Amino acid sequence: MMKEICGERRDLKAQRPGPVVRCSNIIDRRTSIQKNSASPNFFTPKHRQPFRFSAELDCLCSAALAILYSYRIETLDMASPHGIKLAVHLITTYFGDTVSKVCECLLRKGTLSHAQVIRFTELSKMNVTNSLLVLIQHNCVQAFSTQQPGGFGEPPKIVTQYMALNDNIIHHMRFPKFLSIVSNEFGQDCTEILEGLLQHGRLSLNQIKDRHKDKHKDLVTNGEDSNATNVLHENFNKLAQARYIERCPAHEPFLEPQEEGAKKRTKSKIADVTQTLEARALAAAAPMESLRFLVEVDTWSNGAPDDVNDDDDSKNNPTTDIIGEKRKHACLEPETESWATNKNKVLWRVNFEEFVRRLRHKSCVTHVTTRLDSVAGIVLSAVFEANRKDETKVKREKTVPLLLDTIYEEAMKSEEGRSLTLERVRASLVQLGCELPTIGIDETYSIDLKKIIDQAQTQEIESIVLKKFGREAYRIFRLLSERERFFETDKISITTFVEKKDALKILFELWKDDFLHMERIINEPQRSEILLWKLNKRSVWEQVLDDMYHAALNLKLRLLHEVEQAKDILLVVKGKSSGEEASAEKRRLGDKWKVLESSLMILDDAIMLFHDF
Repeated sequence: MMKEICGERRDLKAQRPGPVVRCSNIIDRRTSIQKNSASPNFFTPKHRQPFRFSAELDCLCSAALAILYSYRIETLDMASPHGIKLAVHLITTYFGDTVSKVCECLLRKGTLSHAQVIRFTELSKMNVTNSLLVLIQHNCVQAFSTQQPGGFGEPPKIVTQYMALNDNIIHHMRFPKFLSIVSNEFGQDCTEILEGLLQHGRLSLNQIKDRHKDKHKDLVTNGEDSNATNVLHENFNKLAQARYIERCPAHEPFLEPQEEGAKKRTKSKIADVTQTLEARALAAAAPMESLRFLVEVDTWSNGAPDDVNDDDDSKNNPTTDIIGEKRKHACLEPETESWATNKNKVLWRVNFEEFVRRLRHKSCVTHVTTRLDSVAGIVLSAVFEANRKDETKVKREKTVPLLLDTIYEEAMKSEEGRSLTLERVRASLVQLGCELPTIGIDETYSIDLKKIIDQAQTQEIESIVLKKFGREAYRIFRLLSERERFFETDKISITTFVEKKDALKILFELWKDDFLHMERIINEPQRSEILLWKLNKRSVWEQVLDDMYHAALNLKLRLLHEVEQAKDILLVVKGKSSGEEASAEKRRLGDKWKVLESSLMILDDAIMLFHDF
């Protein structure tokens, strides 16, 4: 299935696969960096001196802290080193070395102009242009234009810049999950439409119709073309109403200079400063919410205007290539109005946000079912279904408050929830830690999703610490993760029932691997030193996510190596053995591939838990 979706795989240079990382031991221990414990700690009481702020300086410092805090949140979402390597490997596998070189340049250097990409990659102008168009076609790059000051005596000039969308690139290895969701909900006909959009990136309605006709030529010859078109229209509307597909964003939005745009905004100055250029570009390119999932009825009519426009576009615009092939563009100049012929043509793509939201819901239900019971999972699933139309963000912290009767009615729609009583549903909501806001005399509930995700993440980290450092380290780490404050060494030893000598050794091991933060306090009367320990949550989460990306890359390389090796083995077995031995060898290789692919899917679930959820 992945080969059909991603097109023909380009021949790669011989790569020696890295060591296989087992799913039970995802996190390999890194080389510890020796830290200089003799260096002074400027946060100890010895170096603290009272300092009195003025009111104006206090306000400025508060604003600076708000900006730095928002910057920390943004940098947490940035791609990790091995995440970039995994994204580059996926692009190399699907589109070849040239396209991957351009993509890697954008991932490592950040947002660049067309001329800068040519200078950094040392590729020809045509190769860079074609590579950028392929990446834009497959939703891996977003273009936008900005105004930059000209030279001495010259007017300002408009420059087109390109930024890589790392999350969309990583989503390419989740296409089987997306297809499975649509297949279970709507059936095979809708899956075919989604498969075409996943394979080609962006398609117009007429291109989707042409692709459907090519796949079902028997219906056209039998005179059932009109019925097939109506069925296709219904299936397309189902996907749009479920928000699985959406209109493509603007190909090249123009961003006003920050000074002029700030005057028109009514938000605070801090919010304007902390909004990055990339975030502004994505917001400007996104279609209006009222048009994002709108399917115009006129586009499905049997008239010829759209067809005529498509024919005219096909002569001048390489985006209307044959649907059965991987869509690549001829040389176009990004800084010119090369897309002018297509500006009135509506293109559609897969809405990754909706699929990530569904997978987030599934992860929450699985975690609640495992931690509590199956009834709590049924109730949470009912809350998600009732809130489906009201959710606009993927990382929503709390659900919309719902009436108890609404939740109960939604739970009764499932086969497992038909035997539940109203009191059992209320008890499950209390188990989930719901808030109970009241509106009049009605009873409403809201579930804290962020708490569920945090519990699932902590559980994964605790399992890693258990396998990596042992049972005693697991108890110490769990104490620090639950309390989230500084603890003395003696207090940790007493609470976790670990000898002080062993506890201190474990704490230093966790500290060297950046799992913990340590503070030294000098007790001057007793002339002794007290060590305080606290969980370094940010560093741990980043390290675990990067190691998961590394493990996923190793699995992809190992799977690629096994596929190449299987070709040679099957050729040898086919020439020297009987048919039964050849079929047995095929089954053995097939079982090995299934284990590797299933391990990769399980690992990807953990990656999404820490990055997307």
